[in-house]
Amino acid sequence: MKLGIVIYSNDPETVWNAFRLGNYALKEGDDVKIFLLAKGVDCESLDSEEFKIAEQMDAFIEKGGKILACGTCLKMRQSEGSELCPISTMKDLYGIIKESDKVVTF
Repeated sequence: MKLGIVIYSNDPETVWNAFRLGNYALKEGDDVKIFLLAKGVDCESLDSEEFKIAEQMDAFIEKGGKILACGTCLKMRQSEGSELCPISTMKDLYGIIKESDKVVTF
């Protein structure tokens, strides 16, 4: 299955669980892409002792997942993409939605 996950929250527990789902789906053999939108582009800065988001993100990439971050949302926050979360566009989000069998949002 092709799974698209859209993260638009900056709540650490929500983001952590979204990446946990992505990692589980990859383990099950699914193709998974995550798009960070709105507050979701802050996810790299949400890491804590309780919610190890960076660890989940690294595992996601290592297992073959792909993360994209909304360029407009990053610019609004005077931020830039990173190697882990490259700058993307609405065209990329549309592509994820169009090619995915299922899309979930967090």
